[in-house]
Amino acid sequence: MKTRTKFSGARWLMKVGLFLWAVGVLYPVIWTIMSALKDNPQFLLGRPWKLPDLPLLWSNFTYVWEKYSFGHYFVNSLIITIASTLLGAFLSASTAYVIARYAFRGSGLLYYSYLAYMMIPAFLGIIPLFFLMDDLYLTNRALGLILVYTVTAVPFAVFVLVGFFKQLPKELEESAAIDGASHYGTFFRIMLPLVKPGLVSVSIITVLNIWNEYIFALVLVNDPTKYTIPVAIAVMQSEMQYRTEWGPLFASLLVSMGPVLLFYMIFQRQITGGITAGAVKG
Repeated sequence: MKTRTKFSGARWLMKVGLFLWAVGVLYPVIWTIMSALKDNPQFLLGRPWKLPDLPLLWSNFTYVWEKYSFGHYFVNSLIITIASTLLGAFLSASTAYVIARYAFRGSGLLYYSYLAYMMIPAFLGIIPLFFLMDDLYLTNRALGLILVYTVTAVPFAVFVLVGFFKQLPKELEESAAIDGASHYGTFFRIMLPLVKPGLVSVSIITVLNIWNEYIFALVLVNDPTKYTIPVAIAVMQSEMQYRTEWGPLFASLLVSMGPVLLFYMIFQRQITGGITAGAVKG
């Protein structure tokens, strides 16, 4: 009886803790939504924490989209994110497949090299990276950011996908070889579809990371027409704070947050389930 009471008390405390955590996470999002629908007087009169007055100021979104060309930055981020994710998924899947399924000298060293890269903050090499990209004429170009984001995304994806490929039975490859399938055919037609959960998981995480990335985009791009959303918001904030345009600023933040939140809500099960499966099977 005592054990059951202690267990019930622990569950109650856990629920309370999770509720408080959810409130702490959701409150900034709700406050951002309310702030995006206010005008300047509501901020200047000491009412930033109250509900917005009616009618709601939806014009803040169109103001940001048109005057600050936010739609252009949105498209820049969308192109870079999609291209980097697709290229990173292909490179990481092919690399993980070779490491997991082929025995060759140095495979272990190659695998642990990827793991070692994950332990080093990428921004520590930002200075030599800038000079390298400048020598290759890849600064101020979307291609430069795509290549950088792809390289930074591959190590973690390889780490996850190696576990998926290792748990696949060897009989699949043997049957494919008997049927006359080449190495490429075996990979693309048989093995790759079987690790789809892991591939989807790492692709989702890559999308979230690239969409919110700021340091590389700030250093490698100084052409205002090629800014990504994080850099554009930082520039807009430096301008808007002197004009006290707080409503449009929060509107821009909400527009940038929207796709990421929607994307995560749709694929949250794939994120947690895929990574957990890869860790267990590896």
